[in-house]
Amino acid sequence: MQGSTRLAERNLKELLRDPLSLGIAVGLPLILLLTLQALGGDDAVFLTPTLLTPGIVLFAFVMVMFSSAMILARDRETSLLARFLTAPLRATDFVSGYSLPYVLVAVVQAVVLFAVGAMLGLRIDGSILWVAVVVVLMAVFFVALGMVCGAVLTVAQTSGVYAVVLLLTIFGGAWFDLEEIGGVFLTIGDVLPFKHALDAMRAVMADGAGFGDISGDLYWIAGYTLAAVAAAVATFRRRMLE
Repeated sequence: MQGSTRLAERNLKELLRDPLSLGIAVGLPLILLLTLQALGGDDAVFLTPTLLTPGIVLFAFVMVMFSSAMILARDRETSLLARFLTAPLRATDFVSGYSLPYVLVAVVQAVVLFAVGAMLGLRIDGSILWVAVVVVLMAVFFVALGMVCGAVLTVAQTSGVYAVVLLLTIFGGAWFDLEEIGGVFLTIGDVLPFKHALDAMRAVMADGAGFGDISGDLYWIAGYTLAAVAAAVATFRRRMLE
């Protein structure tokens, strides 16, 4: 546990040493929220703060995923990770040590975006607890996905994956109604966790939905999150045996 904590502290320091990237990770989604909300009118329902903010939160999480993948990929390519792996730590210690600082950043992003959204008119008719559950699960999912990418891909390859995940998140209904588009986009959206996360948050916020209404979406999100964490642990375990 102590080694995991020290690794987390080291990665947090790496984050704080790059205030520009950290500022972009928090500031760019905020600018996007303000811009898209300003562009929305009476006919642009999905650009109202209540429906738009969840999509911007997931957009922000993709940026955190990319940052977490990049630091791990760089550590691997500079052989720093190989030296870390000689420490008497378990795979779960490495995953938590690399992940926790980025999960913290993701939560801060979400708090800032929801706070600004509230000032713009965002409302939450249901329990904020369920919104928080979705936010935390998706933050862990994105960071765990970043761990997997950073552990197996190069820095250049990680950039390509970032672009793909960003597009999947946007076309999962981040700031438009996926049900109206239908077709292959809806089919893909129903398989991936992004649409389920957005549907759950929007149902709680706009319609006052409770657990019974969003349980299917929550199970879907939780399943993807557990799978991503398991994949990250398995990947580190394999690295330790190499």
